[in-house]
Amino acid sequence: MAGQTVKQRVTIAELAQEAGVSISTVNRILAGADNVRAATIEHVQQVAESIGFYGTGVLSARKENALPHFRFGFLLQQSTRDLYRLFGEKIREAAATRRDVRVDCLVDFVDRLEPANIEGRLRALGKECDAVALIAADHPLLGQAIRELRDDGTSVVTYITDQSAPERAGFVGTDNWKLGRTAAFFISQMTQGQGRVAVFIGNHRYQCQDVADAAFRSYIREHAPELVVNESEPTHEDSAHAYNMVRDLLAKHDDLRGILIVGGGISGVLRALREAPEDRRRQIKLVCRDIGPETRKGLTEGLITAALCHPMTETSQTLIQTMIDVTTRDTPGPTLQRTIPFEIVTPENI
Repeated sequence: MAGQTVKQRVTIAELAQEAGVSISTVNRILAGADNVRAATIEHVQQVAESIGFYGTGVLSARKENALPHFRFGFLLQQSTRDLYRLFGEKIREAAATRRDVRVDCLVDFVDRLEPANIEGRLRALGKECDAVALIAADHPLLGQAIRELRDDGTSVVTYITDQSAPERAGFVGTDNWKLGRTAAFFISQMTQGQGRVAVFIGNHRYQCQDVADAAFRSYIREHAPELVVNESEPTHEDSAHAYNMVRDLLAKHDDLRGILIVGGGISGVLRALREAPEDRRRQIKLVCRDIGPETRKGLTEGLITAALCHPMTETSQTLIQTMIDVTTRDTPGPTLQRTIPFEIVTPENI
């Protein structure tokens, strides 16, 4: 149209000038050369977007290809449990939000919790990945697998619950001593007079649960000696088993005042409490750890006094960073310990 000027396309020379690099550098980036630093590619790509350079799509692809690339495996438990499916989602989200690296996530679930089965799955995942994150009960078979994977160049990072193997590269989780004492604080402060408290664990070999159990008893001995704490009973991470355990407790002990469940089985515990007379279940203060749809429902119903939870987003982000750190260090070093403060969720702040 007469009187209108046609906007000139931004040239490579103009992009180079604006970005403060040479024309040859821009050409190498566009050609996909691998001798340009990722930081330079990112800078040029940002400048290109700001001045309307025609090749921004190519530059974005070059920037992506220049980033460090990792393949990480995550061995979670029980695909049927909402908690672990949520952790899988948060792990993928944490990897996808990274802009400085490319992380491919291979998330696997173990439904049969026998140590030999977990060991086999851990070794298989380790062969495919730069590093593997593991949630599992502590066992010598897993310790041997962690050691051999380390020797083959694959780091293993434990999270949520630790392993005793000194060759593990890192651990990401909460302070379980503080968690156990906090649970005891809630139950002791919200009960009156004498009574008994039941403690449910998933398995005697889960370190996180064992530490929380010991800390719970420590607080009760110190601050609430009027409460009797039963011997810890394993739910074997099974809701049906937990349901039967609570029913038996309600039938045998009129003085039951509290339940601490630090392993799986919360849906079974809640089912048994829902079936109990209202005046009976009001006497029982229930504290659990971690949160999912069933726990949220129990909180809104007032059946759960408090849930002491791993913050899933922060835990997953820290886990990804820890796996990058142990993979990129020059030589194996001391175990990296990353502690994430737990969240406290009650019926009033859910």
